[in-house]
Amino acid sequence: MKQSSTKKNVGGTRGQKTPAGTADSNGHHRVNSRNKEPNGGSLLEKFFVDQLKDIYYAEQKIVQSLPKMKEAATTEGLKDAFEDHLHQTERHVQRLEKVFRMISQKPEGKKCEAIEGITREAEQIITETTAGTMTRDAALVIAAQKVEHYEIATYGGLVQLAITMGLERVADTLDKTLMEEEDTDQLLTDIAENEINLCAEQEGNQYSWQKEGLREEVSMQN
Repeated sequence: MKQSSTKKNVGGTRGQKTPAGTADSNGHHRVNSRNKEPNGGSLLEKFFVDQLKDIYYAEQKIVQSLPKMKEAATTEGLKDAFEDHLHQTERHVQRLEKVFRMISQKPEGKKCEAIEGITREAEQIITETTAGTMTRDAALVIAAQKVEHYEIATYGGLVQLAITMGLERVADTLDKTLMEEEDTDQLLTDIAENEINLCAEQEGNQYSWQKEGLREEVSMQN
């Protein structure tokens, strides 16, 4: 089974804690993990839950966006990839709800400005590219991978925070999603490199910079 790189606990052993007010083996001061907010809550826990709400909102937004991307795609291979990822994302939403329950929190989303921008850009790509072309598919792959990279960054950070707070089962649950996001990202790369980009390269006329180069050659010869 593929091992996620985020499982590596850089700078220390997984589960190892450094006493508050001391330095670790690298001489770095560790802040007391029990620092509290004025209302008595943990600062790190608050941030962790906040990020869970962010990605919960993001996953639901992606569920809404993927059918539009599938409909706009040209090749069956990319349509199938978007369909598969839609079902996968629906499972990710359910998995996040499980994580909320594991930490005794109510599943709820918080508006994610990042995913709002990324999905809005995907919709703009659809309007700005020509239907039925491989160039549109190449653009859709890039848009989809921007979504994947945001998810990978978020889940990777959440896994490490869960480990830091001693939430091993939560970390393992989130890591399953992380690995699936990484696999999807690689699949999109393979689809683009093996078919879409090569076909898109044949669409339209000569590149403008090639024409410019030809004019420069003529000018130099004269």
